[in-house]
Amino acid sequence: MSSQPAGATPVTVTYLAMREAGALPAARPVTPAGATTECLRPCPLALYRELYDRVGRPWHWLDRKRTGDAELSAILQDPGVEVHLLKVDGEPAGYAELDRRKGCIVDIAYFGLMPEFIGRGLGPWLLYRAIELAWQSRPIVVTVNTCTLDHPSALGLYLAMGFRAIGERRTMFDLTP
Repeated sequence: MSSQPAGATPVTVTYLAMREAGALPAARPVTPAGATTECLRPCPLALYRELYDRVGRPWHWLDRKRTGDAELSAILQDPGVEVHLLKVDGEPAGYAELDRRKGCIVDIAYFGLMPEFIGRGLGPWLLYRAIELAWQSRPIVVTVNTCTLDHPSALGLYLAMGFRAIGERRTMFDLTP
């Protein structure tokens, strides 16, 4: 009998870092028509859960679904956490979550688009914007991670934006909600 959960699947997590703002490509992506961002600080819990689900469902994002309301509310209320909502023509299209709670490290904790907005040039634009915002507090490093469950272009996009892989971990991930 296997000790693995029935919904477990092998996953490779890649950890990435950008150690200087100058690593960001000089050519800024063109702002897609109708695209804007809005900083939600703090982000309302119900809205956050909706964004997390709509963006993350295709990629099996489950961590925050498994986080209780009190704990997640505390994270979202923390002044070191920023949720940058992407809107296209006023409609939510994705988000980037910056976590500044470690002081000199800014982590792009979550980043993604709702499925219906993928393929419109919004991903590179939003990521570039998130990286610029991350560097505003002058950290020593900006980090992000991705895994083999993520969009197939995610790792390539992070590398193209100037991140460098600093580590990798193979694990089993339970896909049971």
